[in-house]
Amino acid sequence: MSKALVVVDMQVDFGLPTGSLYVTGAEEILEPVNALVDSWDGPVVYTADDHPPTTPHFDTWPVHCVAGTPGAQFLPGLHLLGPVVRKGTDGQDGYSGFTTKAHDGATSPTELEALLREEGVTEVTVVGLAGDYCVGATALDAAALGFTTRMPLALTRFVGDPADMLGRLDAAGVEVVR
Repeated sequence: MSKALVVVDMQVDFGLPTGSLYVTGAEEILEPVNALVDSWDGPVVYTADDHPPTTPHFDTWPVHCVAGTPGAQFLPGLHLLGPVVRKGTDGQDGYSGFTTKAHDGATSPTELEALLREEGVTEVTVVGLAGDYCVGATALDAAALGFTTRMPLALTRFVGDPADMLGRLDAAGVEVVR
């Protein structure tokens, strides 16, 4: 049984107060996430929003994490010790690290599942930004794909009220570490 750590969207636009979609308290989890990365015994994979300059995704959200811009960079000081799965590169919504979603509702897989399966991973721990969007969506997809899934609340921050997502995670069998 192999475990992987999935570090979700620890990027400037989400993690710094100057970012276009700053998640309150994001800077508080950088060092604890780094400590977990450094002590992790298994694969570590990172996800990153990587949007084109124009996309229907920005009809819903402010412009953020445009490929090649400072806002799309990982947070300064984040320990990068594994591959990066870039999502939203095709202009689709990229909430989950496992899938992108076209505006007609069709989904396409990213390479995350294949990376984990190649490593023999059966368990994943998902941390990062933001718990009620990309972290939660990644954890839900991981559980749906048959991975034993954990999400430690101390290593994520939420945009809004976490209650709805926490209920969905509990119902999906994700171990939410409170």
